[in-house]
Amino acid sequence: MKILDKYILKTFITVFLTVFIILFFIFVLQTVWLFIAELAGKDLDFILVLKFLLFAMPRIIPLVLPLSILLASIMTFGNLAENYEFAAMKSAGISLQRGMKSLIVFISLLSVLAFVFANNVIPYSEFKFINFRKNIAQRKPAMAIGVGQFNEIGNYNIKVDKKIGENGNQLKGVTIHRKSLEGNGLITVIKSENGKLISSENSNILQLVLYDGYYYEEVVPKNYNDRKRLPFAKATFKKEIINMDLSKLNPTDMNDQSVTNTTSMLNFSELKYTIDSLDKNYKKNVNSFVENIYQRTGIASKTSGVKKMPEKIAAKHDILASYTNLQKAQIYQIANSTISNIGYTIDSSSGELENNQKNLNSHWLALFDKFVIAYACLMMFFIGAPLGAIIRKGGLGLPIVFAVLIFITFHILNTFGKKVAEENEIAPVFGSWLSSIVLTPLAILLTYRATNDIGLINLDIITQPFQKIFKRIFSQQN
Repeated sequence: MKILDKYILKTFITVFLTVFIILFFIFVLQTVWLFIAELAGKDLDFILVLKFLLFAMPRIIPLVLPLSILLASIMTFGNLAENYEFAAMKSAGISLQRGMKSLIVFISLLSVLAFVFANNVIPYSEFKFINFRKNIAQRKPAMAIGVGQFNEIGNYNIKVDKKIGENGNQLKGVTIHRKSLEGNGLITVIKSENGKLISSENSNILQLVLYDGYYYEEVVPKNYNDRKRLPFAKATFKKEIINMDLSKLNPTDMNDQSVTNTTSMLNFSELKYTIDSLDKNYKKNVNSFVENIYQRTGIASKTSGVKKMPEKIAAKHDILASYTNLQKAQIYQIANSTISNIGYTIDSSSGELENNQKNLNSHWLALFDKFVIAYACLMMFFIGAPLGAIIRKGGLGLPIVFAVLIFITFHILNTFGKKVAEENEIAPVFGSWLSSIVLTPLAILLTYRATNDIGLINLDIITQPFQKIFKRIFSQQN
Protein backbone atom coordinates (compact mmCIF):
# COMPACT_ATOMS: atom_id res chain seq x y z
CA MET A 1 0.00 0.00 0.00
CA LYS A 2 2.93 2.33 0.56
CA ILE A 3 3.81 2.01 -3.15
CA LEU A 4 0.33 3.24 -4.09
CA ASP A 5 0.53 6.14 -1.62
CA LYS A 6 3.91 7.18 -3.00
CA TYR A 7 2.62 6.95 -6.56
CA ILE A 8 -0.46 9.12 -5.93
CA LEU A 9 1.51 11.59 -3.82
CA LYS A 10 4.28 11.89 -6.41
CA THR A 11 1.75 12.40 -9.21
CA PHE A 12 -0.13 15.09 -7.28
CA ILE A 13 3.01 16.97 -6.17
CA THR A 14 4.36 17.03 -9.73
CA VAL A 15 1.12 18.48 -11.09
CA PHE A 16 0.75 20.84 -8.12
CA LEU A 17 4.23 22.35 -8.47
CA THR A 18 3.77 22.79 -12.22
CA VAL A 19 0.40 24.51 -11.81
CA PHE A 20 1.64 26.62 -8.90
CA ILE A 21 4.66 27.92 -10.83
CA ILE A 22 2.55 28.78 -13.88
CA LEU A 23 -0.16 30.57 -11.88
CA PHE A 24 2.39 32.36 -9.72
CA PHE A 25 4.15 33.63 -12.84
CA ILE A 26 0.82 34.86 -14.25
CA PHE A 27 -0.01 36.77 -11.05
CA VAL A 28 3.50 38.24 -10.95
CA LEU A 29 2.93 39.56 -14.46
CA GLN A 30 -0.33 41.05 -13.22
CA THR A 31 1.60 42.77 -10.45
CA VAL A 32 4.09 44.16 -12.95
CA TRP A 33 1.24 45.37 -15.14
CA LEU A 34 -0.53 47.15 -12.30
CA PHE A 35 2.65 48.84 -11.07
CA ILE A 36 4.19 49.54 -14.48
CA ALA A 37 2.95 53.13 -14.39
CA GLU A 38 4.92 53.73 -11.19
CA LEU A 39 8.04 51.79 -12.11
CA ALA A 40 8.54 52.73 -15.75
CA GLY A 41 10.38 55.91 -16.60
CA LYS A 42 11.39 56.70 -13.01
CA ASP A 43 15.14 56.09 -13.49
CA LEU A 44 15.09 53.06 -11.17
CA ASP A 45 17.77 50.41 -11.55
CA PHE A 46 17.01 46.72 -12.01
CA ILE A 47 17.83 45.85 -8.38
CA LEU A 48 15.27 48.33 -7.02
CA VAL A 49 12.58 47.01 -9.37
CA LEU A 50 13.41 43.42 -8.40
CA LYS A 51 13.21 44.24 -4.68
CA PHE A 52 9.93 46.05 -5.27
CA LEU A 53 8.41 42.95 -6.88
CA LEU A 54 9.99 40.60 -4.34
CA PHE A 55 8.29 42.38 -1.45
CA ALA A 56 4.97 42.34 -3.35
CA MET A 57 5.08 38.61 -4.20
CA PRO A 58 4.03 37.08 -0.82
CA ARG A 59 0.60 38.73 -1.00
CA ILE A 60 -0.03 36.68 -4.17
CA ILE A 61 0.21 33.36 -2.31
CA PRO A 62 -3.30 33.49 -0.72
CA LEU A 63 -4.74 33.59 -4.23
CA VAL A 64 -2.39 31.18 -6.00
CA LEU A 65 -2.24 28.42 -3.39
CA PRO A 66 -5.97 27.46 -3.15
CA LEU A 67 -6.37 27.70 -6.93
CA SER A 68 -3.30 25.51 -7.49
CA ILE A 69 -4.60 22.86 -5.07
CA LEU A 70 -8.02 22.90 -6.73
CA LEU A 71 -6.68 22.58 -10.27
CA ALA A 72 -4.02 19.99 -9.35
CA SER A 73 -6.61 17.87 -7.54
CA ILE A 74 -8.99 17.88 -10.49
CA MET A 75 -6.22 17.08 -12.98
CA THR A 76 -4.60 14.35 -10.87
CA PHE A 77 -7.76 12.45 -9.99
CA GLY A 78 -9.20 13.11 -13.44
CA ASN A 79 -6.18 11.43 -15.04
CA LEU A 80 -6.37 8.48 -12.62
CA ALA A 81 -10.06 7.98 -13.38
CA GLU A 82 -9.62 8.50 -17.14
CA ASN A 83 -6.88 5.86 -17.29
CA TYR A 84 -9.03 3.39 -15.28
CA GLU A 85 -6.51 3.36 -12.45
CA PHE A 86 -9.29 4.00 -9.94
CA ALA A 87 -11.22 1.08 -11.39
CA ALA A 88 -8.18 -1.14 -10.82
CA MET A 89 -7.88 0.16 -7.25
CA LYS A 90 -11.52 -0.56 -6.50
CA SER A 91 -11.30 -4.04 -7.99
CA ALA A 92 -8.44 -4.66 -5.55
CA GLY A 93 -10.62 -3.52 -2.65
CA ILE A 94 -9.05 -0.07 -2.25
CA SER A 95 -11.63 2.67 -1.72
CA LEU A 96 -11.36 6.27 -2.86
CA GLN A 97 -10.91 7.45 0.74
CA ARG A 98 -7.95 5.11 1.15
CA GLY A 99 -6.43 6.41 -2.07
CA MET A 100 -6.78 9.99 -0.82
CA LYS A 101 -5.18 9.24 2.57
CA SER A 102 -1.64 10.31 1.71
CA LEU A 103 -2.85 13.46 -0.02
CA ILE A 104 -5.06 14.40 2.93
CA VAL A 105 -2.00 14.31 5.17
CA PHE A 106 -0.01 16.35 2.64
CA ILE A 107 -2.75 18.98 2.21
CA SER A 108 -3.20 19.23 5.99
CA LEU A 109 0.51 19.97 6.41
CA LEU A 110 0.29 22.44 3.53
CA SER A 111 -2.64 24.19 5.26
CA VAL A 112 -0.64 24.55 8.46
CA LEU A 113 2.26 25.92 6.43
CA ALA A 114 -0.12 28.38 4.73
CA PHE A 115 -1.27 29.67 8.13
CA VAL A 116 2.33 30.11 9.30
CA PHE A 117 3.14 31.89 6.05
CA ALA A 118 0.12 34.21 6.36
CA ASN A 119 0.91 34.91 10.00
CA ASN A 120 4.63 35.62 9.67
CA VAL A 121 5.90 36.07 6.13
CA ILE A 122 3.09 38.19 4.67
CA PRO A 123 3.06 40.78 7.53
CA TYR A 124 6.84 41.12 7.26
CA SER A 125 6.72 41.49 3.48
CA GLU A 126 3.92 44.07 3.75
CA PHE A 127 6.02 46.05 6.20
CA LYS A 128 9.01 45.92 3.86
CA PHE A 129 6.87 46.68 0.80
CA ILE A 130 5.20 49.74 2.32
CA ASN A 131 8.44 51.17 3.66
CA PHE A 132 10.31 50.40 0.45
CA ARG A 133 7.63 52.17 -1.60
CA LYS A 134 7.78 55.10 0.82
CA ASN A 135 11.56 55.30 0.40
CA ILE A 136 11.20 55.27 -3.38
CA ALA A 137 8.60 58.02 -3.11
CA GLN A 138 11.06 60.07 -1.07
CA ARG A 139 13.72 59.65 -3.74
CA LYS A 140 11.19 59.97 -6.58
CA PRO A 141 8.23 61.92 -5.14
CA ALA A 142 6.27 61.64 -8.38
CA MET A 143 5.75 57.91 -7.63
CA ALA A 144 3.47 58.79 -4.73
CA ILE A 145 0.85 60.21 -7.10
CA GLY A 146 -0.51 58.46 -10.19
CA VAL A 147 -2.03 60.28 -13.15
CA GLY A 148 -5.79 60.33 -13.72
CA GLN A 149 -6.77 58.71 -10.42
CA PHE A 150 -7.21 59.72 -6.80
CA ASN A 151 -4.23 58.79 -4.63
CA GLU A 152 -4.76 58.59 -0.87
CA ILE A 153 -2.03 59.95 1.38
CA GLY A 154 -3.19 60.39 4.96
CA ASN A 155 -6.30 62.60 4.94
CA TYR A 156 -5.60 63.82 1.38
CA ASN A 157 -6.98 62.40 -1.87
CA ILE A 158 -4.98 63.82 -4.77
CA LYS A 159 -5.67 63.62 -8.50
CA VAL A 160 -3.52 65.14 -11.25
CA ASP A 161 -4.21 65.38 -14.98
CA LYS A 162 -0.58 65.36 -16.10
CA LYS A 163 2.96 65.01 -14.74
CA ILE A 164 5.89 66.59 -16.55
CA GLY A 165 9.51 67.40 -15.82
CA GLU A 166 12.61 65.23 -15.61
CA ASN A 167 11.39 63.32 -12.55
CA GLY A 168 7.67 63.88 -13.08
CA ASN A 169 7.42 66.24 -10.13
CA GLN A 170 5.78 69.07 -12.10
CA LEU A 171 1.99 68.68 -11.92
CA LYS A 172 -0.81 69.99 -14.12
CA GLY A 173 -4.51 70.12 -13.18
CA VAL A 174 -4.37 69.27 -9.48
CA THR A 175 -7.55 68.33 -7.57
CA ILE A 176 -7.37 67.61 -3.83
CA HIS A 177 -10.01 66.38 -1.41
CA ARG A 178 -8.91 67.06 2.15
CA LYS A 179 -10.85 65.23 4.85
CA SER A 180 -11.39 66.82 8.24
CA LEU A 181 -9.15 65.53 11.02
CA GLU A 182 -12.11 65.66 13.43
CA GLY A 183 -13.86 62.79 11.63
CA ASN A 184 -17.08 64.78 11.04
CA GLY A 185 -17.22 64.00 7.33
CA LEU A 186 -16.39 67.53 6.14
CA ILE A 187 -14.28 67.86 2.99
CA THR A 188 -12.28 70.75 1.58
CA VAL A 189 -11.89 70.72 -2.21
CA ILE A 190 -8.71 72.34 -3.53
CA LYS A 191 -8.10 72.91 -7.26
CA SER A 192 -4.95 74.29 -8.82
CA GLU A 193 -3.66 74.73 -12.35
CA ASN A 194 -0.02 73.94 -11.52
CA GLY A 195 1.85 72.20 -8.73
CA LYS A 196 5.25 70.89 -7.73
CA LEU A 197 6.37 67.98 -5.56
CA ILE A 198 9.34 68.45 -3.23
CA SER A 199 10.78 65.79 -0.94
CA SER A 200 13.93 64.82 0.92
CA GLU A 201 15.45 61.37 1.46
CA ASN A 202 15.95 62.21 5.14
CA SER A 203 12.34 63.21 5.78
CA ASN A 204 8.94 61.50 5.70
CA ILE A 205 7.26 64.73 4.63
CA LEU A 206 6.23 65.16 1.01
CA GLN A 207 5.70 68.84 0.20
CA LEU A 208 3.17 69.83 -2.46
CA VAL A 209 3.39 73.44 -3.68
CA LEU A 210 0.30 74.68 -5.54
CA TYR A 211 0.04 77.77 -7.75
CA ASP A 212 -2.96 79.78 -9.01
CA GLY A 213 -5.83 77.90 -7.44
CA TYR A 214 -8.86 78.11 -5.19
CA TYR A 215 -10.60 75.97 -2.63
CA TYR A 216 -14.12 75.23 -1.38
CA GLU A 217 -14.55 74.49 2.30
CA GLU A 218 -17.76 73.15 3.83
CA VAL A 219 -19.04 75.15 6.79
CA VAL A 220 -21.22 73.80 9.60
CA PRO A 221 -23.29 76.63 11.17
CA LYS A 222 -24.26 76.52 14.81
CA ASN A 223 -27.95 76.67 13.95
CA TYR A 224 -29.14 73.20 12.99
CA ASN A 225 -31.71 74.49 10.46
CA ASP A 226 -29.10 76.50 8.56
CA ARG A 227 -27.09 73.36 7.82
CA LYS A 228 -29.74 72.23 5.34
CA ARG A 229 -28.60 75.04 3.03
CA LEU A 230 -25.12 73.41 2.80
CA PRO A 231 -23.09 76.65 3.14
CA PHE A 232 -19.44 76.77 2.08
CA ALA A 233 -16.55 79.20 1.95
CA LYS A 234 -14.55 79.92 -1.20
CA ALA A 235 -11.09 81.50 -1.46
CA THR A 236 -8.34 81.87 -4.04
CA PHE A 237 -4.59 81.71 -3.65
CA LYS A 238 -1.45 82.41 -5.64
CA LYS A 239 0.68 79.91 -3.75
CA GLU A 240 -0.28 77.19 -1.28
CA ILE A 241 2.01 74.68 0.46
CA ILE A 242 0.67 71.33 1.69
CA ASN A 243 2.78 68.95 3.79
CA MET A 244 1.85 65.26 3.62
CA ASP A 245 3.17 62.41 5.73
CA LEU A 246 4.59 59.65 3.51
CA SER A 247 4.33 57.16 6.37
CA LYS A 248 0.59 57.20 5.72
CA LEU A 249 1.04 56.38 2.06
CA ASN A 250 -1.67 53.92 1.00
CA PRO A 251 -0.16 51.39 -1.45
CA THR A 252 -2.03 50.10 -4.45
CA ASP A 253 -3.46 46.61 -3.80
CA MET A 254 -3.33 44.46 -6.93
CA ASN A 255 -5.94 41.95 -5.62
CA ASP A 256 -8.34 44.23 -3.73
CA GLN A 257 -7.91 41.97 -0.73
CA SER A 258 -6.10 44.00 1.92
CA VAL A 259 -8.09 46.45 4.02
CA THR A 260 -5.47 48.85 5.55
CA ASN A 261 -1.71 49.08 5.95
CA THR A 262 -1.87 48.54 9.70
CA THR A 263 -3.78 45.25 9.61
CA SER A 264 -1.71 43.75 6.81
CA MET A 265 1.51 44.22 8.80
CA LEU A 266 0.29 42.53 12.01
CA ASN A 267 0.50 38.86 12.94
CA PHE A 268 -2.06 36.95 15.00
CA SER A 269 -0.87 37.95 18.47
CA GLU A 270 -0.46 41.61 17.46
CA LEU A 271 -3.90 41.68 15.88
CA LYS A 272 -5.44 40.11 18.99
CA TYR A 273 -3.81 42.69 21.24
CA THR A 274 -4.85 45.56 18.95
CA ILE A 275 -8.44 44.29 18.72
CA ASP A 276 -8.74 44.15 22.51
CA SER A 277 -7.48 47.74 22.79
CA LEU A 278 -9.75 49.02 20.01
CA ASP A 279 -12.77 47.23 21.45
CA LYS A 280 -12.20 48.73 24.90
CA ASN A 281 -11.73 52.21 23.45
CA TYR A 282 -14.84 51.84 21.29
CA LYS A 283 -17.01 50.78 24.22
CA LYS A 284 -15.56 53.60 26.31
CA ASN A 285 -16.38 56.14 23.59
CA VAL A 286 -19.93 54.79 23.24
CA ASN A 287 -20.53 55.00 27.00
CA SER A 288 -19.13 58.54 27.10
CA PHE A 289 -21.36 59.53 24.20
CA VAL A 290 -24.45 58.03 25.86
CA GLU A 291 -23.69 59.76 29.16
CA ASN A 292 -23.18 63.04 27.37
CA ILE A 293 -26.54 62.76 25.62
CA TYR A 294 -28.29 61.79 28.85
CA GLN A 295 -26.85 64.77 30.66
CA ARG A 296 -27.88 67.12 27.87
CA THR A 297 -31.48 65.84 27.85
CA GLY A 298 -31.87 65.56 31.61
CA ILE A 299 -33.05 61.96 31.29
CA ALA A 300 -31.68 59.69 34.00
CA SER A 301 -29.37 56.86 33.02
CA LYS A 302 -28.17 53.92 35.07
CA THR A 303 -24.75 55.43 35.67
CA SER A 304 -25.42 59.17 35.55
CA GLY A 305 -26.30 61.26 38.58
CA VAL A 306 -29.25 63.05 36.97
CA LYS A 307 -32.30 62.93 39.19
CA LYS A 308 -35.44 61.27 37.93
CA MET A 309 -38.58 63.27 37.36
CA PRO A 310 -41.09 62.93 40.21
CA GLU A 311 -43.73 60.32 39.46
CA LYS A 312 -46.62 62.69 40.24
CA ILE A 313 -45.39 65.26 37.72
CA ALA A 314 -44.53 62.62 35.14
CA ALA A 315 -48.00 61.12 35.42
CA LYS A 316 -49.70 64.35 34.34
CA HIS A 317 -50.76 64.68 30.73
CA ASP A 318 -49.62 68.31 30.47
CA ILE A 319 -46.62 69.11 32.64
CA LEU A 320 -46.66 72.73 31.41
CA ALA A 321 -50.20 73.43 32.61
CA SER A 322 -48.97 75.28 35.70
CA TYR A 323 -46.77 77.69 33.69
CA THR A 324 -47.73 80.97 32.04
CA ASN A 325 -47.62 81.43 28.27
CA LEU A 326 -44.42 83.46 28.51
CA GLN A 327 -42.77 80.74 30.57
CA LYS A 328 -43.98 78.08 28.11
CA ALA A 329 -42.44 80.02 25.22
CA GLN A 330 -39.14 80.23 27.05
CA ILE A 331 -39.25 76.50 27.83
CA TYR A 332 -40.01 75.68 24.19
CA GLN A 333 -37.15 77.88 23.05
CA ILE A 334 -34.72 76.19 25.46
CA ALA A 335 -35.97 72.74 24.36
CA ASN A 336 -35.55 73.65 20.68
CA SER A 337 -32.01 74.88 21.29
CA THR A 338 -31.20 71.74 23.30
CA ILE A 339 -32.51 69.49 20.53
CA SER A 340 -30.47 71.37 17.90
CA ASN A 341 -27.31 71.02 19.98
CA ILE A 342 -27.99 67.34 20.59
CA GLY A 343 -28.56 66.79 16.86
CA TYR A 344 -25.25 68.47 16.05
CA THR A 345 -23.48 66.37 18.69
CA ILE A 346 -25.00 63.17 17.33
CA ASP A 347 -24.01 64.03 13.75
CA SER A 348 -20.44 64.88 14.70
CA SER A 349 -19.99 61.86 16.98
CA SER A 350 -21.72 59.24 14.82
CA GLY A 351 -19.14 59.60 12.04
CA GLU A 352 -16.27 59.11 14.48
CA LEU A 353 -17.91 56.07 16.10
CA GLU A 354 -18.63 54.61 12.66
CA ASN A 355 -14.99 55.01 11.63
CA ASN A 356 -13.87 53.38 14.88
CA GLN A 357 -16.19 50.44 14.24
CA LYS A 358 -14.91 50.04 10.66
CA ASN A 359 -11.34 50.10 11.92
CA LEU A 360 -12.20 47.40 14.45
CA ASN A 361 -13.92 45.32 11.75
CA SER A 362 -10.88 45.57 9.46
CA HIS A 363 -8.69 44.13 12.21
CA TRP A 364 -11.12 41.25 12.78
CA LEU A 365 -11.14 40.54 9.02
CA ALA A 366 -7.35 40.46 8.93
CA LEU A 367 -7.34 38.07 11.87
CA PHE A 368 -9.84 35.65 10.30
CA ASP A 369 -8.07 35.79 6.93
CA LYS A 370 -5.13 33.90 8.37
CA PHE A 371 -7.41 30.96 9.15
CA VAL A 372 -9.49 31.26 5.98
CA ILE A 373 -6.50 30.63 3.71
CA ALA A 374 -5.59 27.48 5.67
CA TYR A 375 -9.15 26.15 5.52
CA ALA A 376 -9.47 27.09 1.83
CA CYS A 377 -6.60 24.72 1.00
CA LEU A 378 -8.42 21.78 2.59
CA MET A 379 -11.78 22.78 1.12
CA MET A 380 -10.41 23.15 -2.42
CA PHE A 381 -8.82 19.69 -2.20
CA PHE A 382 -12.11 18.07 -1.13
CA ILE A 383 -13.82 19.84 -4.02
CA GLY A 384 -11.19 19.11 -6.67
CA ALA A 385 -10.30 15.49 -5.85
CA PRO A 386 -13.84 14.02 -5.96
CA LEU A 387 -14.76 16.30 -8.89
CA GLY A 388 -11.83 14.91 -10.91
CA ALA A 389 -12.85 11.34 -10.04
CA ILE A 390 -16.42 12.06 -11.17
CA ILE A 391 -15.76 13.88 -14.47
CA ARG A 392 -12.92 11.44 -15.37
CA LYS A 393 -11.08 14.04 -17.41
CA GLY A 394 -7.48 15.07 -16.90
CA GLY A 395 -5.27 17.46 -18.82
CA LEU A 396 -5.84 21.18 -19.23
CA GLY A 397 -9.28 21.20 -20.81
CA LEU A 398 -12.36 20.56 -18.72
CA PRO A 399 -10.50 20.70 -15.35
CA ILE A 400 -9.49 24.32 -15.99
CA VAL A 401 -13.11 25.28 -16.73
CA PHE A 402 -14.36 23.78 -13.47
CA ALA A 403 -11.42 25.17 -11.48
CA VAL A 404 -11.89 28.71 -12.81
CA LEU A 405 -15.66 28.69 -12.17
CA ILE A 406 -15.25 27.42 -8.61
CA PHE A 407 -12.39 29.77 -7.78
CA ILE A 408 -14.18 32.82 -9.24
CA THR A 409 -17.16 31.97 -7.04
CA PHE A 410 -14.86 31.65 -4.03
CA HIS A 411 -13.07 34.93 -4.78
CA ILE A 412 -16.28 36.92 -5.41
CA LEU A 413 -17.93 35.64 -2.23
CA ASN A 414 -14.75 36.32 -0.25
CA THR A 415 -14.43 39.89 -1.56
CA PHE A 416 -18.14 40.62 -1.15
CA GLY A 417 -18.21 39.28 2.40
CA LYS A 418 -15.21 41.41 3.43
CA LYS A 419 -16.60 44.58 1.90
CA VAL A 420 -20.01 44.14 3.57
CA ALA A 421 -18.42 43.24 6.91
CA GLU A 422 -16.08 46.23 6.75
CA GLU A 423 -19.11 48.50 6.34
CA ASN A 424 -20.57 46.89 9.48
CA GLU A 425 -23.52 45.39 7.60
CA ILE A 426 -22.73 41.86 8.83
CA ALA A 427 -20.45 40.42 11.50
CA PRO A 428 -16.76 40.22 10.48
CA VAL A 429 -16.60 36.50 11.28
CA PHE A 430 -19.47 35.84 8.85
CA GLY A 431 -18.00 38.12 6.18
CA SER A 432 -14.60 36.40 6.32
CA TRP A 433 -16.03 32.87 6.24
CA LEU A 434 -18.84 33.55 3.74
CA SER A 435 -17.08 31.87 0.82
CA SER A 436 -16.17 28.85 2.97
CA ILE A 437 -19.71 28.55 4.32
CA VAL A 438 -21.14 28.52 0.79
CA LEU A 439 -18.63 26.10 -0.77
CA THR A 440 -18.20 23.64 2.11
CA PRO A 441 -21.55 21.89 1.36
CA LEU A 442 -20.35 21.48 -2.25
CA ALA A 443 -17.18 19.77 -1.00
CA ILE A 444 -19.22 17.42 1.19
CA LEU A 445 -21.66 16.64 -1.63
CA LEU A 446 -18.95 15.91 -4.20
CA THR A 447 -17.01 13.72 -1.75
CA TYR A 448 -20.17 11.74 -0.97
CA ARG A 449 -21.07 11.26 -4.64
CA ALA A 450 -17.54 10.26 -5.62
CA THR A 451 -17.28 7.78 -2.73
CA ASN A 452 -20.57 6.13 -3.68
CA ASP A 453 -19.83 6.11 -7.46
CA ILE A 454 -22.63 8.57 -8.21
CA GLY A 455 -22.24 10.85 -11.20
CA LEU A 456 -22.02 14.60 -11.06
CA ILE A 457 -25.67 14.97 -12.09
CA ASN A 458 -28.09 12.06 -11.75
CA LEU A 459 -30.28 12.45 -14.82
CA ASP A 460 -32.49 9.54 -13.77
CA ILE A 461 -34.03 11.66 -11.01
CA ILE A 462 -35.10 14.17 -13.66
CA THR A 463 -36.16 11.76 -16.43
CA GLN A 464 -37.93 9.07 -14.38
CA PRO A 465 -41.08 11.14 -13.63
CA PHE A 466 -41.47 11.92 -17.34
CA GLN A 467 -40.90 8.28 -18.26
CA LYS A 468 -43.70 7.20 -15.90
CA ILE A 469 -46.06 9.78 -17.39
CA PHE A 470 -45.34 8.65 -20.96
CA LYS A 471 -45.81 4.97 -19.98
CA ARG A 472 -49.20 5.74 -18.49
CA ILE A 473 -50.26 7.66 -21.58
CA PHE A 474 -49.17 4.89 -23.97
CA SER A 475 -50.77 2.19 -21.80
CA GLN A 476 -54.10 4.04 -21.81
CA GLN A 477 -53.99 4.44 -25.60
CA ASN A 478 -53.31 0.74 -26.07
